[in-house]
Amino acid sequence: MSERIGQLFVESDGGRDRLEYTEYGSGGDWVVLLPGLLMPRRMQQPLARAMAAQGLHVVTLDLLGHGRSDQPADPLVYSTSSFGEQVVALLDHLGADQAVIGGTSLGANVALEVAVVAPERVRGLVVEMPVLDNALVAGVLAFVPIMLAARYVPVVADTVQRTARSVPRGLVPFWAGVLLDTVDHRADSLASVLHGVVFGRIAPSSSQRRRIAAPVLVVGHPVDPFHPFVDVDMLAAELPDVRVERASSVLEWRLRPERLTAAASDFAVACWQDATTTRRARLRKR
Repeated sequence: MSERIGQLFVESDGGRDRLEYTEYGSGGDWVVLLPGLLMPRRMQQPLARAMAAQGLHVVTLDLLGHGRSDQPADPLVYSTSSFGEQVVALLDHLGADQAVIGGTSLGANVALEVAVVAPERVRGLVVEMPVLDNALVAGVLAFVPIMLAARYVPVVADTVQRTARSVPRGLVPFWAGVLLDTVDHRADSLASVLHGVVFGRIAPSSSQRRRIAAPVLVVGHPVDPFHPFVDVDMLAAELPDVRVERASSVLEWRLRPERLTAAASDFAVACWQDATTTRRARLRKR
């Protein structure tokens, strides 16, 4: 199984920005995986490798302001809408007509956004921990103080970044390395990302979500104030073609990933098998 790093450039209000991604595997059965807020694409590496082992062509993307992509200090370039457009730009860059789009937390909301703005490009959705109506208060309470500290006491965030960069990733466990990459943000960029995401459009509206026709796998966690299960129930009630997986805890997919990884991989494979069946049926009719 091959792994390749690539880049593309997208236009934004601030100019031309660089995004970085990693490809796993090959073929025409595309999957795009997106990370959570401030997290690097590497957080999706275990799932990407497992899916690629099933014959899927998987791409993990650092959204603008995340990981190794550019981190402009302009809150106007950050929103789920602009992130959704970046995913569509990635599909164009790769020459992928359609993909299964998956994401965690912010990435889950971006996956929903792609299904709204470009439904013809979405083969299916894997939505883990969506951040919807019932999560907004907890999100504001958690992230606004960080945003204000980064804006008005930047020395703290910059010191954290320098410290994180000084730790060799090869000397720490995988998830410790992901955490170090998550705090690897300049103060001005950190404040801008949080400003744009928290005070901008966080997710498609309920009426827009109800129009999503693609099959959706939703994964929810119990006892999680930032991603309450009631949002999962609400989303499931809105969607016409949905399957819900309840994780045993917020850490199951990180520490004991076998069950949920198998569920997500099987779902993505089924999305593409259904597409192949549909194409063959159309050819027979001709």
